[in-house]
Amino acid sequence: MKKFTFYILIFIFSINLQAQKKMIFPPNLKKGDTVAIVATARKNIEDNLQPAISWLKNWGLEVVIGSTIGLDHNQLAGTDEQRAADFQTQLDNPNIKAIWCVRGGYGTVRMIDLLDFTKFKKSPKWIVGFSDVTVLHSHLNTLGYASIHGIMPVSSKASEEAKESLRKSLFGEHLEYTVPCENMNRLGTAKGELVGGNLSILYSLFGSPSAIDCSDKILFIEDLDEYLYHIDRMMINLKRNGCLESLKGIIVGGMTKMKDNEIPWGKDALEIIDDVTKNYNIPVIYNFPAGHMADNRALIFGKQVSIEVNDLESKVVFE
Repeated sequence: MKKFTFYILIFIFSINLQAQKKMIFPPNLKKGDTVAIVATARKNIEDNLQPAISWLKNWGLEVVIGSTIGLDHNQLAGTDEQRAADFQTQLDNPNIKAIWCVRGGYGTVRMIDLLDFTKFKKSPKWIVGFSDVTVLHSHLNTLGYASIHGIMPVSSKASEEAKESLRKSLFGEHLEYTVPCENMNRLGTAKGELVGGNLSILYSLFGSPSAIDCSDKILFIEDLDEYLYHIDRMMINLKRNGCLESLKGIIVGGMTKMKDNEIPWGKDALEIIDDVTKNYNIPVIYNFPAGHMADNRALIFGKQVSIEVNDLESKVVFE
């Protein structure tokens, strides 16, 4: 009897543990909802938000401009405390249904530990952005909450497809992508939770409370303006951290404006990624339209996706 009771307790514990790991999705937006635009990193002092405000208005949404827009503290949009306070205000305001980060750069990691997600957990909302916003995506993922990797308000040259994909993500419409086959792609199928973001940021977060768990995930990576040997160093770090060996698949977005030294590294960014990942028997999609480019399609981190990579095309379907 005692042995039977023990196994029952183990089973209940296992069920509870699985429940705890279930990703939480903020409510889909509806017309009339309000989106806050804030700065978590680089300053935004230009009068450049009207196009993005028009997008939101055309979608039937209201807009609140955060107090960090226009602040000028060297490279940053105010001090760490000012940026955290503005973000906290939007997190805690039940009338704000999504927070749209105005731009990337650097600085979100300086304020992440100043934030209190207590009220957010009671009333979650979508956090949107990419690049340096990867800090927030990763931190939210460790807390068990989904978020949206997509264009930002300063992405004035965003393609219509990129804007429409963000709208679909916010309003909970079906999202899937089919892209042409790349010669370097590794064929296969996989299903798993989508995580990731900017490679440099992911690399910088390993060892911190905001680091993602790669186990059984599909990893998306992109980057901008990095030296090629830096890409190699970061990919080797992912490998040595055990991230790559536990993945189910990889989606590689834009590796934009890469730099090389006077003595060439000898491989471009995609060749570096291929070299580090080639021994893992998982599908890989290269040149996916997401990252620092006009056609920056939205991705929902924390959501289950299925990927299919064949000789003709690659599909990414959000379930």
